[in-house]
Amino acid sequence: MSAPSLPVGARNTVRLHHTALILWLTALAAAAGYLIWLRSLSDEARRGAGGCAVPSQDGLPLCSAVEAITADATYREGMALVSGCLALMMFPAAVWAGAAVGRELESRTALLAWTQGQAPARWLAAKLTVPAVLLAAGTGAVVVLNRWARGDADPNLVGDWYFPDVFLAAGPAAVAYALAGLALGALAGLLTGRGLAGAGVAFAGCLVLHNLVDLFRADLWPTLTHVGAFEPPRSYYQVDWSGDETVLAYHPQSHFWPLQYVETGLLLAVAAAATAAAFLLLRRRTA
Repeated sequence: MSAPSLPVGARNTVRLHHTALILWLTALAAAAGYLIWLRSLSDEARRGAGGCAVPSQDGLPLCSAVEAITADATYREGMALVSGCLALMMFPAAVWAGAAVGRELESRTALLAWTQGQAPARWLAAKLTVPAVLLAAGTGAVVVLNRWARGDADPNLVGDWYFPDVFLAAGPAAVAYALAGLALGALAGLLTGRGLAGAGVAFAGCLVLHNLVDLFRADLWPTLTHVGAFEPPRSYYQVDWSGDETVLAYHPQSHFWPLQYVETGLLLAVAAAATAAAFLLLRRRTA
């Protein structure tokens, strides 16, 4: 029995965009290797970021010995780089989709596919399904590796959990952002019918969405309120002070997952709405 093959639309998508596929797989391999290496530095990094004493006492190492450790800076900068890349994944996804769909319309490659028996809806489905699977699987895998490399998530090394890049890179929201970017990019490509214009509109749309969600993230889940003297935990997300600074609204670290799930659902809803709009627009243009 022969192995199952990809549908025609999926094969065409892979063939047309094989360079982007190779770059994506190379980036994933590089990210995986980099995170594994950062994890190997984590123990030494924690020693470099820990307390010290002069002279050494009460189990604390000598400060001169701690200051000689450079792994903490390397680890901190490396984790920040990975978090930043994951948090911004939606932008290259959107630009690629906007350019790819717009370019095929501009060059009439899409029209050729439609006249050769591939229905417009199936053409668009292939354009979205293949990259969506690759984006979700690849981004999800890097998020899992990122969480593993974070270890105990010491905020001195990986940043506080509510920092925008750290927050997005440590949960499923990173995958949802990438999928939303892909869907918005495809819609932008269909709207403009041009490769360069599709990429530009897609980038602008993602920029607005990214900033809006970042602005209102604290409102996605009810805050806790404390009245009176307050001894804050090490890592808490301060939302608001009252005028007399005796009433504090904040998110404790335990709100990380509720905020993640709500934001992920919101972004997936955006992705679904943009996808539906793209199919509706394509149907009207080809009716």
